[in-house]
Amino acid sequence: MRHARRSLQRIARLAAVGGLLCGGLMVTSAVASESSAPADGGGGTASPPELGAGLVSQLGTSRTAGTWIGSDGRPVVAVTDEEAAAEVRRAGARAEVVRHSMVRLRSATDALGGAPRVPGTAWAVDYSSNRIVVHADSTVSATDWSRMSGLAEEIGSFVHMQRSGGTFSTRLNGADPIFAPNGRCSAGFNVTDGRQDFVLTAGHCGPRGTTWFQDATGTRELGTTTVGSFPGSDFSLVEYANGDVSGTRSVVGVGGDRAVRITAVADAVVGQRAFRSGSTTGVRSGRVTALNATVNYPEGTVTGLIETTLCAEPGDSGGPLFADGLALGLTSGGNGDCTIGGTTYFQPATTAMAALGVRLTAEGNGTGPVPPPTAAGAVAPGAVAPGAVAPGSWQLPMFGGSLSFRTLTPGLLVIAVSLLGLAATGLIRSAQRRNSYRRRYARSWN
Repeated sequence: MRHARRSLQRIARLAAVGGLLCGGLMVTSAVASESSAPADGGGGTASPPELGAGLVSQLGTSRTAGTWIGSDGRPVVAVTDEEAAAEVRRAGARAEVVRHSMVRLRSATDALGGAPRVPGTAWAVDYSSNRIVVHADSTVSATDWSRMSGLAEEIGSFVHMQRSGGTFSTRLNGADPIFAPNGRCSAGFNVTDGRQDFVLTAGHCGPRGTTWFQDATGTRELGTTTVGSFPGSDFSLVEYANGDVSGTRSVVGVGGDRAVRITAVADAVVGQRAFRSGSTTGVRSGRVTALNATVNYPEGTVTGLIETTLCAEPGDSGGPLFADGLALGLTSGGNGDCTIGGTTYFQPATTAMAALGVRLTAEGNGTGPVPPPTAAGAVAPGAVAPGAVAPGSWQLPMFGGSLSFRTLTPGLLVIAVSLLGLAATGLIRSAQRRNSYRRRYARSWN
């Protein structure tokens, strides 16, 4: 009987030790998976956009044809051969083997750009389908459509012609509205060159020397356009008339006296969910569908734009495109409206700021950041500010992210139960030793 009890105790101790080891492995795996999971903004592990862009840069444009974020949140890289695909998979991204490289696709867009200009047309590279999509709005005549279709045939079958509803136009007429004698636009981002502070907005809103006001009656002066570019690009700077505003305006209004803090500037990524704020239609959400798009507005051609599924209407021009607290672009133009939907194009913020030699002003002190909207025009309640830690999480600086208690709970439970088991077997063994000593002591004094 005594031998059987000892065997059971040994088994219990071994099981407890095994539980400790198993629980430790579970916690370690949870930490590793959380730290390597896609996260907004950082840490030692590359984010999906960084991983995709890095692979494209490493493999080169003759072996790749773009990168985008898949529906599962993983980066996808289009490659032209199986060897490149294997490299992409080893790096942790998904590979899509395609026929045409980025070199060939860019050659095709150059051919389109070199042809006689047709207002009402636009084109961009669709990475996921490995083709160039040429849009033509309702103003493009049958003759011009036929001529462009012939050019597309000459270039190759990967150039796809597509009729679009409405008309491509700039959205002249916002976060906050800004008014000029020739119409209304929206403020984009607050920027500085280190000496003066400016509103960064669309170039087509007004030429150099345009005076802007904060109200339609023209009684509260905002500032004056000092430099801009349109067509070709679509950005301008409005210098504040009231001097220094840095440290107070680095936010984007999303309605209801609420704002999203903008902390940095970044390039948009195909497949990324993004948000736009404008003085006409408020906050809207959608997806980035293409980069380096070309649009032939009636006023002129603009290149290097971000193509999206977001909607916009007159007056939204110059308004900010943003995601996760990052400045992405400025509303340029598009077709459709926010009733039937449409395509909207944005001037990349990185390109505009680099050309103008400005940067975002200091972090703002608005009414407190709120989350981007979950649907068109709606702001999600209970949002966590960019860079904040959600309730029930630990912030781990070494990983640059947060670990949820829910993720760690299974492993911690196994460790706790194992420790209790070890403690219980220790107590039982100690009690047995005391009883055995007492019996021997009692016999010696019998």
